[in-house]
Amino acid sequence: MGNVVWAEPRNISSISDCYFYHTMDIPNHGTVHGDWDLRGREASYLGNINLQGKRVLEVGTASGHLCFTMERMGAEVVAYDLSNEQDWDIVPYDGYDYGKHTAELREHIRRLNDGFWIAHRAYGSHAKMTYGTVYEMPDDIGQFDICIFGSILLHLRDPFLALQRALAHVKETAVVTDLVPSLTYSLLAGGRLIEFVPTARKCSPAENTIWRHTWWMLSPELVSEFLQILGFVHTKTSFHRQLHRGKELQLYTVVGHRKGAPAADLGAHGEESDSALSWEDYRSVLKEVTLQSIRFSHIVKHLLKRGIRAVPKRLLTRS
Repeated sequence: MGNVVWAEPRNISSISDCYFYHTMDIPNHGTVHGDWDLRGREASYLGNINLQGKRVLEVGTASGHLCFTMERMGAEVVAYDLSNEQDWDIVPYDGYDYGKHTAELREHIRRLNDGFWIAHRAYGSHAKMTYGTVYEMPDDIGQFDICIFGSILLHLRDPFLALQRALAHVKETAVVTDLVPSLTYSLLAGGRLIEFVPTARKCSPAENTIWRHTWWMLSPELVSEFLQILGFVHTKTSFHRQLHRGKELQLYTVVGHRKGAPAADLGAHGEESDSALSWEDYRSVLKEVTLQSIRFSHIVKHLLKRGIRAVPKRLLTRS
């Protein structure tokens, strides 16, 4: 899959031409505002893992807020992201003007990359950056103690392949953070589920919302199973709230450890956790959900399907 090419730091002079995905307090520039404000809640976003002295691969660094935060927490970080030379995983709606859309995305990514580099310089960061798609990670990028996937699996056509490619370079710990899916999928259906978000009826991504370019909603149980399949057999899930455009959203973080990972990283006993989440785990989610946010049509359909499956086939067949 090719050899790694380390990106040369860019000397960006104008912050006004940059795009910031994260709200950040950048030295000599003040506060810049982005879609997500993780300030003060980074530890919960990262699953409260120990980063001191660790070599970390961050997939999808965007503006680099977590990258620079992890450096301050004692980590050596390699950031991996798209540049304007790679294509985003766009949902291929029939008849959509992808020429125009792709050109806009490339310019957007260029401004995002510039934002990373202006912050990189201001913070005096030593983090390395390399660009590419997550499906074609360079063979010689090296080995890492920890890999971070911060809310990017939902934007990828093949989230399992992305994990497989990146985690082949990880010796100890994988951290996956994503949005909590709808309650009808998490609570009623339960388990290792994935919801396909795009709809043919709309025939386009939802513009200017969190759903833009979103493929999937993945349950934490499914992410836990992904990690265990890939060798990260000790898993633990936690819930937390983060600010998105001034509104608090519920996220989950799944931390997975390989067998033989340092005991300090496994918790008090280093025991393997159950991939199925308990009712107590979901109580914090329930507190944040209003009745208006629950799709009752999904609940009714689900219960009807479950009821029909439970009826013996002979009772549904005329004699």
